[in-house]
Amino acid sequence: MTNALPAIFVERLQHIIPTDKLAEVLASFSQPAMTVFRVNTLKATPLDVCEELRVVGLNPMPIDWQPLAFQVPEEQRRPLTETAAFYEGRLYVQNLSSQLAPLILDPQPGETILDLAAAPGGKTSQMAAMMQNQGILSAVEPVRDRFFRLKANLQQQGVTIARTYMTDGRSVGAKCPEMFDRVLLDAPCSSEARFDANDADSVAHWSLQKVKEVSHKQKRLLSAAIHSLKPGGTLVYSTCSFAPEENERIVEAQLKSFGDAIAIQPIDLPIGNWQAGLPEWDGKVFHPDIQHCRRILPDAMMDGFFICKLIKRTNTC
Repeated sequence: MTNALPAIFVERLQHIIPTDKLAEVLASFSQPAMTVFRVNTLKATPLDVCEELRVVGLNPMPIDWQPLAFQVPEEQRRPLTETAAFYEGRLYVQNLSSQLAPLILDPQPGETILDLAAAPGGKTSQMAAMMQNQGILSAVEPVRDRFFRLKANLQQQGVTIARTYMTDGRSVGAKCPEMFDRVLLDAPCSSEARFDANDADSVAHWSLQKVKEVSHKQKRLLSAAIHSLKPGGTLVYSTCSFAPEENERIVEAQLKSFGDAIAIQPIDLPIGNWQAGLPEWDGKVFHPDIQHCRRILPDAMMDGFFICKLIKRTNTC
């Protein structure tokens, strides 16, 4: 154990994370993180929100590569969430790693977009703002309480282009074949990036069996996402897990299933704390293009994250 971290999880990280980065990654699980929020441009400007927060004693600091994102110290998190700007939807507390996925997908005004695992709605509302509330944004969430939380958050954020569906995302490919210009699948996962080494409850439900179980669901969700994407369209797959079974192996399975109909695209990230997709895991050598995937290494401002960008070359239906 590293505090509350399971020994087998730490052992697996030693084979995933570069040796020179391992100590920093392990330390991140026990260190307090900065709180990051994104200004909701459907309701306000960064200048107005920052001035509003300074009036109540908060001091938001800009993020150099994301002009809509700001950070405050962790001790200011609660005061931030007690402001009118928070309650009225002019800002949304959202980790920088999470904000990367919509930025890489790059939805445009007027397009038809699918968010296949949308709750609680942070990425959905971010995409709506990027689209300037123009187009169609379909948001899917199968779990009832999470679905209504999604709807409430989208309403609070002033999103008017969202169509919300309480349904199993694995059925969407058959129901909506090749309908969407772009698809985001931030897949349900084992949530390894959210472990807290000081809180045993944060890892209480984790096991290798759990990783195996969610990987089966992820594989079917990504297959459905690909089927729902128009030829020529873009898809972003992401998780907040370190496990290759939930990341590289899921993408590898789709490359085998769809062949030349899909392709992994290189991703240029505006940050330095990332590593390329693993070339192999547990004796299995992956397709060379898996290296274009990106694993975000956690630090004081960013959670661990995995992200892959795909394009669909040809019809799959």
